Amino acid sequence: MKRTERAVVVTGFGTVTPLGHTAADTWAAVLAGRSGVDTLDGIDLTGLGVRIGGQVRGFDPARYMPTPVRRRCDPYAQYALAAALEACEHAGLVVEEEQAHRVAVVIGSGYGPVASLSRAVHTLRDRGARSVSPFTPVTTAIDSAAGEISLRLGAQGPSRAQSTACASGSDAVGAALRMIRGGDADTVVAGGADACVTALDLAGSGNARALSTRNDEPAAACRPFDADRDGFVMSEGAAVVVLEAADTAAARGAPVLAEVAGYGASSDAHHWTAPHPQGRGARLAVEAALRDAGVTADEVDYVNAHGTGTVLNDAIETAVLREVLGDRVRRIPVSSTKSVTGHMIGAAGAVELVIAIQALRTGAVPPTINCHRPIDPDINFVPHEAQTHEGMRVALSNSFGFGGHNATLVVRTAPDSP
Repeated sequence: MKRTERAVVVTGFGTVTPLGHTAADTWAAVLAGRSGVDTLDGIDLTGLGVRIGGQVRGFDPARYMPTPVRRRCDPYAQYALAAALEACEHAGLVVEEEQAHRVAVVIGSGYGPVASLSRAVHTLRDRGARSVSPFTPVTTAIDSAAGEISLRLGAQGPSRAQSTACASGSDAVGAALRMIRGGDADTVVAGGADACVTALDLAGSGNARALSTRNDEPAAACRPFDADRDGFVMSEGAAVVVLEAADTAAARGAPVLAEVAGYGASSDAHHWTAPHPQGRGARLAVEAALRDAGVTADEVDYVNAHGTGTVLNDAIETAVLREVLGDRVRRIPVSSTKSVTGHMIGAAGAVELVIAIQALRTGAVPPTINCHRPIDPDINFVPHEAQTHEGMRVALSNSFGFGGHNATLVVRTAPDSP
């Protein structure tokens, strides 16, 4: 993209995570290094080798939506809608009729409405076809979160789903960035959501040997960049940001929290679950994002790593960061906040973008807990406790998913007002 295009800024954000139901609660817990991973409840764990995960606990959808919406919404869509409402309140965004056609919605999800789909299948099997709700074709579709948000806000611009496994949230923000740059919208409500802490998804990912089996020490299970890591921890949640063209934000006097300056995406074209052994796809995504932002490696001040805690991902991501950032990676903090949130799949990239923005705004870098024996002693993985790094201006946020999907976002401190 040409640098003459208008800047795209973040004016609000909201989150629902295992750490809290607001962005402020999530950020406070992340900084404190307080894990949201625990022994699972409400799930039949019979026969499963994994009994831990990051669940959103105590969430009351009645606070965010009326009863008819609550009844038809899958939990992933409930989380997305709650996060979107917080983001819009944070941004002071009210969609008025005259600009509604210029407001779009893009929500990413790796798994989508799995609970609703499972429930519909069981209803058909146990009670017959006439008992299946007429809302089923809508509520079991992966675009249901985007549709609910569009309906609630009155947003009449494009609304769509983005599904690229663990890169879905980042790709949704990237798609929104390009939508604004391309003139298809002035404002986009974008993010990611998943509610896939289910017996089925735990069984599948467990059988793929991707999950940590530290059932007796849940808070210590996710160990990004630690020599003793044994897999990721399945988690759930949502995050949504309000993106606006800088001139649109300025015209309505909106707060500008940061600029989303660059986006890069790629595919490994290698394997369904294993990353490319040389990190080719991940490197392409990081390089493309830096190029799109017009940022050099020497300008990067912080990396919120994908950092899942799997043996292959952490080793390859570390090698890619060394290759792309060179000596710079030894002089800046690199942390994985999945160590406390678990892996929220399609929500992960959006949540981590919010965390990266908060790090730039506050100078506080969240820790990678459980990193006792770092796999690369020359890199500051911010082990155990948060650190202060004043003057940070540019951050990278990486998201790499099953299927070889890779996405990187570059965010920087708020630009001068246009």
